[in-house]
Amino acid sequence: MTIKIARVSKFYESQKALDQVSFEIGTGELVGFLGPNGAGKTTLMKIITGYLASDGGTITINGETVETKNVSIRSHIGYLPENNPLYTDLYVREYLEMVAGFYKLQNKREKVLKMVELTGLKTEQHKKIGALSKGFRQRVGLAQALIHDPAVLILDEPTTGLDPNQLEEIRQLIKTISTDKTVMISTHIMQEVEAICSRVVIINKGLIVADGSIEQLKTGRFTQKQTVMIEFDKTPDLDALCKISGIEKIEQLSPNTFLAESGRSTDLRPSIFKFAVDNHLVLLTLKEQQQSLENVFQDLTR
Repeated sequence: MTIKIARVSKFYESQKALDQVSFEIGTGELVGFLGPNGAGKTTLMKIITGYLASDGGTITINGETVETKNVSIRSHIGYLPENNPLYTDLYVREYLEMVAGFYKLQNKREKVLKMVELTGLKTEQHKKIGALSKGFRQRVGLAQALIHDPAVLILDEPTTGLDPNQLEEIRQLIKTISTDKTVMISTHIMQEVEAICSRVVIINKGLIVADGSIEQLKTGRFTQKQTVMIEFDKTPDLDALCKISGIEKIEQLSPNTFLAESGRSTDLRPSIFKFAVDNHLVLLTLKEQQQSLENVFQDLTR
């Protein structure tokens, strides 16, 4: 199913949480939704699930408009909220059977057993939720989001509190189930985004500041910055090198090796090549460097 978000806005009194946000997510896409605290991530996720009403714009799932009063569309959506509210006095299987009942599922027990197996809750299924570790509570939250086999999955910080082994297991689970679902995942863990997401949307102060593949983000397409590794066969005239058009910052790594950075969307490589020819230098290395996703995030949201 395709999610279409068109010019969605949301106000909390005089504060604008979302400012005409627009983008689409297609079937089979696993999109990382990133932003600093207070950027509007959770607000938009709540609006997509129909839990919260927007103050402008529309959201459609396969052409059907998402509204707080449209209860039927929620059967297509699985949602794991950030705080993962659970009934701690219930047993794991008891709770999942209750959730299955909300969706009026046939063969509730079979569905529950399948979710228990899928989310790694087999050893904990006869325990009360209140007795579980935070990591296993997250698994229960994932199980309830998946139990009705939704076409759209909205996960707000799904790996909070998991140890490294659990983290890898949940990542693989999310990656596996995303092949035939539309998945939107919010997280602050950049390694997680790089490991499982095919695309990244970054929001800051209610505005979308980047939307593209991880490769596009790391090569500086959205930060309008390029970093180039340069190695000559001998030491160049440093003053002349620094005056190359477009270079805003340069770092000398060794007598003949430099890291040059442009502050706008200018490709430095042709100018550097011309500099080498004009100064009778041999270029041993001229390579565009990828930025880390964390650095890109910081550049876009500071």
